Amino acid sequence: MIQPGDTGYAAAARANATGVMPVAGDSLGLPAAAEAQRKRRREWTLQRRLLFVVAALLAAVSVVVGVVSVSVFHTSSVAAVDTDLRSAMDRAVLNIQGPLPFSGDEESADVLLDIAGQSAGTLAAVVPDSGPADAAYIAEGAQGILTLGPGSTASLAAVPDDGQAHTIDMGRTLGEFRALAERKDVAPDTRVVLALPLAEVNASARELAVTIAVVALAGLVIALGFGSFIVRRALVPLSRMTETALHVSELPLDRGDVALAERVPVDDERTEVGRLGGAFNRMLGHVASALSAREESEQKVRRFVADASHELRTPLASIRGYAELTRLHGGALPPDVVHAIGRIESESVRMTDLVEDLLLLARLDEGRALAALPVDLGDVVVEAVGDAQAAGPGHEWEVRVPDVAAIVVGDEPRLRQVVTNLLANARVHTPDGTSIVASVRRDGAEIVLSIEDDGPGIPPALADSLFERFARGDSSRSRLAGSTGLGLAIVRAVTLAHGGTADVESEPGSTRFTVRLPAAPAPAAPTVPAAPA
Repeated sequence: MIQPGDTGYAAAARANATGVMPVAGDSLGLPAAAEAQRKRRREWTLQRRLLFVVAALLAAVSVVVGVVSVSVFHTSSVAAVDTDLRSAMDRAVLNIQGPLPFSGDEESADVLLDIAGQSAGTLAAVVPDSGPADAAYIAEGAQGILTLGPGSTASLAAVPDDGQAHTIDMGRTLGEFRALAERKDVAPDTRVVLALPLAEVNASARELAVTIAVVALAGLVIALGFGSFIVRRALVPLSRMTETALHVSELPLDRGDVALAERVPVDDERTEVGRLGGAFNRMLGHVASALSAREESEQKVRRFVADASHELRTPLASIRGYAELTRLHGGALPPDVVHAIGRIESESVRMTDLVEDLLLLARLDEGRALAALPVDLGDVVVEAVGDAQAAGPGHEWEVRVPDVAAIVVGDEPRLRQVVTNLLANARVHTPDGTSIVASVRRDGAEIVLSIEDDGPGIPPALADSLFERFARGDSSRSRLAGSTGLGLAIVRAVTLAHGGTADVESEPGSTRFTVRLPAAPAPAAPTVPAAPA
């Protein structure tokens, strides 16, 4: 089993040895959270992605502009404080050189602050090389100059005397300061430290940062609003193209004369979307031309088949008639001649059936109207099963019809041919002893005809082409069963002509052909006249 701490190939090796493989989220696989995030990212529309990119760019630009602006402002403000700090130091030095001598016995930070021009909040410290330092500050209001505590004094004393201003933190109460330390000849072995507060500078920088953030956020919202409008307007041609493609995909392009008149409105072909729309329209035009050429070719083939079938009926009838006349001749004929004449008769019958089937399909392809009369499909199935039982006594036949009539509106001979072809297909392609069940039932507004057998089933490779013309389950195209390969094609064609559907479901031991036809509308109830008052 996989031990805690196993990662990489060690976990894979132990998993292979024990038959346990790592699942999603292990160190070897993609974490489930990352996979879910990637799936959500794939589900984003183009509009969302564009808006996200625009928002990310605007946010990035706003952050950069804000950071640079606040940094520049803060740096320039600190530079101004440094200038004021040097001025305050010059004033303090001039005060030290005044009439009040500055000696070691009188070291006091008050001397650095009690000067005209020193602002409130200024800190000062006298730091001798040996001995304690003294620090004071100018308090706000009328409090005057106050002495700093040991902690603040130590912070000022730690400022190096390198002639540069330094930022120091004087605690939560006083905040940050810019401090400058210098050595003066008037105060030997002593450093003079002055500091100015950065509270106003920091407050102004924070206010500027908040202002930029608010303005950037408002600008981002406004930009997203306008961007969403602009992106939607820019993607309108793509939406039209999608709608046109969906509409074209729903058209029955596989049959009949297709009038492919759908086109995408193109405003300007100089844009990328406009060029795409123009290319899409040219593609639709090419497809329409190809479909028209295909339909014209199919019409020629249908007319040829119909004409040839019609023309072949007469010579086939003549051949069959002369064969029967020869066989009925009173004179004695050799056995081989009798056999040959019998074969001529059987082949002429088979050819006549084939010609009739081709002629029927050609007429259905042309859209010729069928009869529209009430037909009890249950009676048709009962009679057709009786005929099939006589033709295939080795099979077990069963009929299931409802107690009430299953009425459809259609052409009875053609519907009878549908049932006969399905029963013949089940009988021919299953061995003796196979159980064949023909049933009729009502399902809502439809009458459902089902022919089911428990034979070997249909190979999956033939399931998709089973209703095509001249499709055979026997690759050798054997004629021992008398199949022309048009029976199921006629079933589907006649069913479609009646507004129904024909399907098949097959697996070893169960094959079911299902035909669904619209049920005939129920007759209106007779109106009973009201009794006279």
